[in-house]
Amino acid sequence: MAGHARTFMLGALIVAGLLVPFFVADTYIRHLFIVAFIYGIVAASWDLSLGYAGIFNFGHIAFFGIGVYVTGLAAKLIGIDPWLAMLIGGLAASAAAVLVALPVVRLQGVYVVLVTFAFSQLVLQLVISQSAVTGGTQGMVRVPTIELFGHNFLRDYKFGYYYVAFALLIASAACLRRLAHSDFGLSIQALRDNEDYGVSRGISVGLQRLKVLVASAFFAGLAGGFYVIYLRVASPEVFDFSVVSLVLSMVLIGGTASIYGPIFAALGLTFVSEGLANVEGLAEGRFILVAVAMVAVLLFLPKGLASLLPVLHRLYGRVASACRQQ
Repeated sequence: MAGHARTFMLGALIVAGLLVPFFVADTYIRHLFIVAFIYGIVAASWDLSLGYAGIFNFGHIAFFGIGVYVTGLAAKLIGIDPWLAMLIGGLAASAAAVLVALPVVRLQGVYVVLVTFAFSQLVLQLVISQSAVTGGTQGMVRVPTIELFGHNFLRDYKFGYYYVAFALLIASAACLRRLAHSDFGLSIQALRDNEDYGVSRGISVGLQRLKVLVASAFFAGLAGGFYVIYLRVASPEVFDFSVVSLVLSMVLIGGTASIYGPIFAALGLTFVSEGLANVEGLAEGRFILVAVAMVAVLLFLPKGLASLLPVLHRLYGRVASACRQQ
């Protein structure tokens, strides 16, 4: 019953997502959906390493930023097709994750936080220092955008961008969930819960940490690639602590070790954050309100909003059972 309820709910949500552009004509609302989908991919991929593997990787946004800049440079300076450039951005983020994993596999606790945070700052300084190529603090503008069968994505009121972002979200969520529930996913959870037991069963700590960082980085880099292709601007602001805190809030509020939880939280927090930004007097304090919401959720729902899903499954089962009896 639980599996049937989950399938029904996911199917209904996908259908609803496909119909949104037909009922929402406002381009700004469509823009918020697109941004939320991008953040959803980043948050869900971060949860693979943070929630499932238990790696306190605070450099995950750096992978997103690497995807932004590598895709932008590949499309604008080299002239690579933007579709292929997005894939290159994801692969570049995975390559960077290999470099991060070298010291991380040997560290524990706060040292992992320090190394990954330092890596994020290193990437930021590299972007700023190479201003002749990256645009420095001014950023990089007029990045080429995608085309599909001659369709102009710039003149359809974000209709095409919406569906590309939605498709990337669905594909990324499916891949991440499959990874999380595979033998590989079970192995990293075993190391997270009891490393000594996992090692005694023949699981390699270093190799599994390397794999999970590379996998999670790829999806963050892919999301960064679409981000720059969509906005056509690459800016150092993608490395800001405000972005880090916002995406981390999505992971924690949505629920760690849950691929779907951070995605739903990304949808909610993106709209709430943007809505508060347009309210006079709350623009600067909206991140404080998000932080308060995060503390409240963690206080009353330590496992995040994802912990409510079993309740919804049971409710659906009771309703379905009552309907059959009638």
